[in-house]
Amino acid sequence: MLPIVAVAQGNRDMSDVPQGGAKLRTITLEEHFVSPGFIAGPGREFIERLRNTGARGAKIFEQLQDVGDGRIAEMDAAGIDMQVLSLNSPGIEQADVAEQVAIARESNDFLADVVKKNPKRFAAFASLPIAAPEQAADELDRRVRQQGFKGTLINGHTRGRYLDDKFFWPVLERAEALTVPIYLHPTVPPKPVVDVLYGGFSPTVSAVFAAPGWGWHIETAVHLIRMILGGVFDRYPKLQVVIGHLGEGVPFMLPRLNKNLPKEMTKLARPLAAYLQENVHYTFAGFNFPATFLDLLLEVGVERIMFSADHPYGSMAEARAFLDHIPVSAADRESIAHGNAERLFNL
Repeated sequence: MLPIVAVAQGNRDMSDVPQGGAKLRTITLEEHFVSPGFIAGPGREFIERLRNTGARGAKIFEQLQDVGDGRIAEMDAAGIDMQVLSLNSPGIEQADVAEQVAIARESNDFLADVVKKNPKRFAAFASLPIAAPEQAADELDRRVRQQGFKGTLINGHTRGRYLDDKFFWPVLERAEALTVPIYLHPTVPPKPVVDVLYGGFSPTVSAVFAAPGWGWHIETAVHLIRMILGGVFDRYPKLQVVIGHLGEGVPFMLPRLNKNLPKEMTKLARPLAAYLQENVHYTFAGFNFPATFLDLLLEVGVERIMFSADHPYGSMAEARAFLDHIPVSAADRESIAHGNAERLFNL
């Protein structure tokens, strides 16, 4: 049975909010970095745009490059014990095959060295040359088995192709065999979608509308639903996927999806909601919104929710303050802060 929580504004029982005592261990899962190869290669346009956004962009670029003492100091100040690091969006998914292979190897080597230097503070998600699925599966296997990587983060579609496409299934098969999750991270929708749905406004408004203002999140939700409807989790029933931003809007729509896409129509083995409650995990990742959190909690249960900050785009301090004040029991806060991540990622 899912938990029932009191949500009356101004009448919340705060008895379980930390007021001192034992330190709460915290693990965050959508925390980004850039490698030299990414900066010079598939990330160069993103980095150029970042540099053109003034002091804020320059600070983010500096933070993305810092995977040592400076970042650890920021983590300490915010009360973050461990970050699981991933290559910054747009990642390598939109590059050609040869560049994907080269930058995946370079960025994973770079990240392995980062983790080796500070294994108690950092863990790793692998970048994969997803356009070459067999090579991507082997890269995942090597990084997990030989260097202890905790799974992979995939930045959405690959030039308009989604993970329900059987072309990519060797990667999904290997992830299931290794018992490591796939973190499905947002990316900008394909250009025809951007032009039709998000164009017609000022360049700034259209860019934000297509990405962090709306498009990223709907795009990721659609990607996940495509995976379910495409039979991914019937073929690989133990595969686990993680999505951020308190579910990318999916929890709000979960009952509607389940009602209007019944098993009789989809021909799937389980109701659609079952996949969202049994094969998917959800992180905060910059969404420090009480009402959105409570909706997620009621739809999927506490064991499917994990803490994140979305560094350097989200504030670690704000995320930690939000974690400390969500209206859950002390035991549930422990699960969200670190316990669920420790189980899922073998941390």
